[in-house]
Amino acid sequence: MGLVYLRELDSESKFAIWKIEESSEELIAMLQLNEDERNTLQNLNKGKRTLHWLATRVLLRQLLQTEDYIRCVPDCNGKPYLPDFPLQISLTHSFDYAGALLSKKGACGIDLELVKDKIERIKTKFLKPEELAAVPDNVNRIEYLYACWCAKEAVYKLQGNKGTSFQQNMTVLPFEYSPQGVMQVRLHTQTVDQLLPVYYERFKDYMLGYVVENIL
Repeated sequence: MGLVYLRELDSESKFAIWKIEESSEELIAMLQLNEDERNTLQNLNKGKRTLHWLATRVLLRQLLQTEDYIRCVPDCNGKPYLPDFPLQISLTHSFDYAGALLSKKGACGIDLELVKDKIERIKTKFLKPEELAAVPDNVNRIEYLYACWCAKEAVYKLQGNKGTSFQQNMTVLPFEYSPQGVMQVRLHTQTVDQLLPVYYERFKDYMLGYVVENIL
């Protein structure tokens, strides 16, 4: 199907969502891959992982409005970046969708997750007791938990340090859930103490969270 959602956050930041209905062969035909990238594909498990990897690269070409080769490589922490463009990027995928966020403003992060009740089983692994106390005990409970997860995942991708803990180094300030909104997440490590506005929204059966430094 291809591009199903495109949103410009401002003149310098935008993200898009791609619905994956193509085969890996069809996606490869939309790309130019070098030897390293072909080796990466060979090392991926066949199936969704391959489709996710390919779809995010196709989506980058859509967002950059080019059919030319785009060099997208990981840094020492595995965070993807574009050496040949003055842009920060973040990639995400979940089941049948892939997403990409681009910004000239600063570091960014995006996360997309299929909403399922199973998040109740792991909530204590990513939320502190004081954060759990703010979770509503109503029909929005599961969505609230997913909004928190996506927000922390987006901040994790923004800061790019593998050693950062969802529970120990990030705190979601209480917020009132709605299908689309913004929350405040405090990132606190030995070197950083930063309050970030993280946007979230329900997208079909999924939850989406995204954050860009220096954006209001």
